[in-house]
Amino acid sequence: MLKFLNKTRQLLYPNVRNLSHTVTACQSNAATEITSTAGKETLASKPALILPQNYAEHAPVSRSAARQAWIENVDAVAERKIGLMELHPDVFAAQPRVDVIQENIEWQRKYRYVSMAHTKTRAEVRGGGRKPWPQKGMGRARHGSIRSPLFKGGGVIHGPRSPTTHFYMLPFYKRVMGLTSTLSVKLAQDDLHIIEDVEIPTKDAQFIRDLIKERNWGPSVLIVDKHDVFPENICYATDSIGYVNLMPAYGLNVYSMLKHDTLVLTVEAVKHLEERLLYQLHRNDGASKQTKLKLDQV
Repeated sequence: MLKFLNKTRQLLYPNVRNLSHTVTACQSNAATEITSTAGKETLASKPALILPQNYAEHAPVSRSAARQAWIENVDAVAERKIGLMELHPDVFAAQPRVDVIQENIEWQRKYRYVSMAHTKTRAEVRGGGRKPWPQKGMGRARHGSIRSPLFKGGGVIHGPRSPTTHFYMLPFYKRVMGLTSTLSVKLAQDDLHIIEDVEIPTKDAQFIRDLIKERNWGPSVLIVDKHDVFPENICYATDSIGYVNLMPAYGLNVYSMLKHDTLVLTVEAVKHLEERLLYQLHRNDGASKQTKLKLDQV
């Protein structure tokens, strides 16, 4: 009977000598299946290659004007396309209003400018305390002080008085339109690039130089992320390079985008900018923003 069982076991499991080995083999097969299943779940949890646009909340004016951009890597100098992102046409395919962009540039250049030009009035210049000559009998014109604006070295009338601010506030929707127009122009001119994140593998500044040269990112680069705290490596790498600047998404402006030849946005920055600009374009209290300047108008 035992011989019959042994023969039967050898027929069923020819490569296994005893029952304990059979159990071990079954357990190892089950573990392999579990591992493979977990690997498939891990692969399934990774972000999709194509990041579609959600038009449910803010429908675009023209769906046919949708734009797409490649997502590039920054973990190596060699360029590699790791995904494709669909951009909202109301933000990245807006009509390029050059006049609005110019108004934004003039506004940004002037609102922070304070003129220190200063002239003195006749009450502030030195000298001229007494009447220079009698009122009558000298045959000369009547004067009461040699510091009158009519005299050399006298005061200046209607001259500049410091400090003089040139601050004024551009209308709200012109500021919003300036951002959408500039982003659209940058994308149309192939000067806008999207990267996965700002995690570079080294602190060496030469890595950034080689990266810019390999990608043809132009002589000056502005890197924008959603957060204002950048990783340590990219801070050290760009610190000694004057033509590469870092900026959080909430500080992005028209002047900085045009000052740099290439605009590099992270995926999070693109989503954040789309969310904020679409909110401003479709907000319900937009009429209240067209009123006169308010200091708390944001």
